Order: sequence, then C-alpha cells, then structure tokens
Amino acid sequence: MASLYDTLGVPKNAPADEIKKAYRKLARKHHPDANPGDEAAEAKFKEVQTAYDVLSDPEKRKAYDAFGSTNGRGPGGGGPQFQDFDLGDLGDLFGGLFGGRGAGARRPQAERGADLEAHVSLSFEDALAGAEVRVPVEVETACHTCGGSGAEPGTAPTVCPDCGGRGIKSDSHGLFALSQPCPRCRGNGTIVEHPCKTCRGSGRERTTRRYTVKIPAGAKDGTRIRLKGRGEPGRNGGPAGDLWVVTRVARSDTYERRGSDLIVDVPVSYADAALGASVEVPTPEGAISLKVPAGSQHGKLLKVKGRGAPKLKGGGKGDLLARLRLTVPQKLSKKERELLEELRKAER
Repeated sequence: MASLYDTLGVPKNAPADEIKKAYRKLARKHHPDANPGDEAAEAKFKEVQTAYDVLSDPEKRKAYDAFGSTNGRGPGGGGPQFQDFDLGDLGDLFGGLFGGRGAGARRPQAERGADLEAHVSLSFEDALAGAEVRVPVEVETACHTCGGSGAEPGTAPTVCPDCGGRGIKSDSHGLFALSQPCPRCRGNGTIVEHPCKTCRGSGRERTTRRYTVKIPAGAKDGTRIRLKGRGEPGRNGGPAGDLWVVTRVARSDTYERRGSDLIVDVPVSYADAALGASVEVPTPEGAISLKVPAGSQHGKLLKVKGRGAPKLKGGGKGDLLARLRLTVPQKLSKKERELLEELRKAER
C-alpha cells in the first residue's frame, strides 16, 4: 500500500514547503473541476487531499511517521483513520483557476444603492407648460467623521478573529464544507472595536441633497421622472441607485384632462344653440373664437385640434374639446318672456 509520501511523490524527510508545492501541482492536475466526469481523477484528488491534510499538520505527520496512522494504530488496525477535510481551504489555490474567492481576507461585496422617490407639487398650468423645480432628497452617505469606516478617527477596523477576515465560516461535513456568513462580523471580514461616535459604527449618515429637475411640458399627475445615479450611494464601490421624481398636479378650475386632451365647458344660450353663433373659448394659449353650429344640443363636444396638452411621447399636442352647456336664464325681461311665449305657441 502506497504511503502518503508516495502519494505526493516526496521523500519522507521532505520539508513543509516541498510538500505544499507537490500538493498544489497534483491538486491542480486532478481537481474535479478540471476533470469533469472523470471518476479516476476525483479519486486521485481525494487521495492527494488526504495525504496533504496529514502531512501538512505537524502533529498528524508525527503520529503518521510513528504509527503509520494518525490514531496511534498501525496499518493492521483497520487502515489509516484521517480527519475530514474542508474543501473551503482550497480557495487560495483554485480561486484564480476556477473563479472562486481566495482564502485570505474577504473583500466586501459591492452593493448598488437603493432607489429613492421624491414627490413634487405642480399647478395645472406649470404641468402643461413644463417647469424647472428644486427637489430636496434625504440620502444616506459616508460618515463625514470616519469617512465611512465606522471606526473612531485614529483607529481602524480590524480583521475578524472568528473568520480570519474571510467573512464566512465553514462547517465541515466529510468531503464537503457548508459555508455561511460569519455571525460576528456579519460577512464583512472586519470588526469595529472603537465605533465612531457620529455614526455609531455604521459608517453612514443622513444628509439632504437638492437637485434641479426639469419637468417636461405635458406632465400628468403621477408622471415619473428618472434621475440616474441620484439615489442612495452604493456600498463598497457599488453604483448609486436612481432618484424617481413623481409629479403631483393640482386640479384646474377651467379644464378637465383626459390623456393629452383638455375638456372645457362653454356656456351657450338657448338662442345661440338653436340659431348658431360664435362664442369665446379659453385655451392654455389664450381665448379663441369658436363657431357653434345651429341646432347644437346640450353636452355636444366641439373639437379644436392641437389646442390640448403637450404629448409626453411622440411630440405634438392633444385636442381641446369644447363641451356646450346650455344656460337657462333665471329672470326674464318682459320682451324675452313675450318672445318665448310666441315660440311656445309656434311649437304647438
């Protein structure tokens, strides 16, 4: 039966660095990721790992040299009994080769900042014409006292003693290891022993920033305008989030809005509706004269093209819809009453 030294191809008196060098070479050659589906390579890799697990540990190596095993029994006692090993220890070896992370101090993962939402109030007229407004936004930034480290000035975060700076802890189960974020440092790999008094160790603080926002002409109630990169700053080099400005448009006493169309009520007398007339109609650009056809009914919509609200997409404007509202006088002159009486007799 081959000895562990034979497995690694080193002499019994090989120094630790020679054993490590031989292990690295063989582990690269037989690693399962480099030999997918090759059971022989996987078996060889396990032998190489087991040999290194023993020979790299001074106490285990001493016991193996004395008894041929690590439990004080010779080969006749049931064969070598070796402790399980943690594949997580191979991170520094295979990190660059297979895309894994090294076993050294863990680099904090870059995180994108959160998106923010701010509301801005507009008059109906400003929403139609477009406006430029200043929007205050409360954001979370790096603490001005500690620069974001979370540590009191003059001190610095230290490597977490529980995970050795890796940010993860591994629990060995046979040939495999279950890794999870270190509970002490919360996966950061460092701890703050002397927290900054300003941010209480968080490394962040709230501050108000003000941005100038151009509201496009024709904005509706609830229109969302995106300011890229104006949200919460990212963490650990991550990109900032976005700021979404949401418009809140006041109601108009004159117009009713339907998409890009505007509806305006136009009072019309009975005589003008029956005989036809020209009436004055308000528009966002000023009053215009509109011809009311003879025989127009109450509620009739007369379209004036291109006099509505600006369209946010595609350009141009919607239409103005003049809604006729027949008015009935509450008081009549003697002459008006006589004429209406004659009209009623004629209708009979």
